[in-house]
Amino acid sequence: MLKSVIEWTWVLAIFGVAALIGNWFGMDVLPWEAIPGMLVLIAVSLVGLMLEKALPFSMPAVGYIGILAIIISLPWFPGSDYVVAWTSQIGILALATPILAYAGISVGSNWADFRKLGFRSFLVAIAVFLGTFIGSALIAEVILRWQGII
Repeated sequence: MLKSVIEWTWVLAIFGVAALIGNWFGMDVLPWEAIPGMLVLIAVSLVGLMLEKALPFSMPAVGYIGILAIIISLPWFPGSDYVVAWTSQIGILALATPILAYAGISVGSNWADFRKLGFRSFLVAIAVFLGTFIGSALIAEVILRWQGII
């Protein structure tokens, strides 16, 4: 498990640095101001990954990470004010960009496998994207009209 933890730490550190740079350009937050929040996110992710391997329950690491993140940000948890203040310095787009770039590279490197899925998979993906976009637009329209903004 130690080898896995070292590997996870390196991967999370690389994504963390990329996210800090993206956060700097996207939200105008200097990297050294966002480092405490990124360290919290990396620590929570590492603990969640370790819990997935250590506990006998069949739950994905993202579940442990989410539960742990919620617990440490609750007002009654000691130090939650710091956790919330530090992590609020990091935008979600700064985190999503390197992950989506990695996903794109992964698909690009497995283009032969992706082609084997066929044309129908492409049509399903387009339908899902379109449905998500239209659904989001409809929800936004209803809420904005309800609030009287539009």
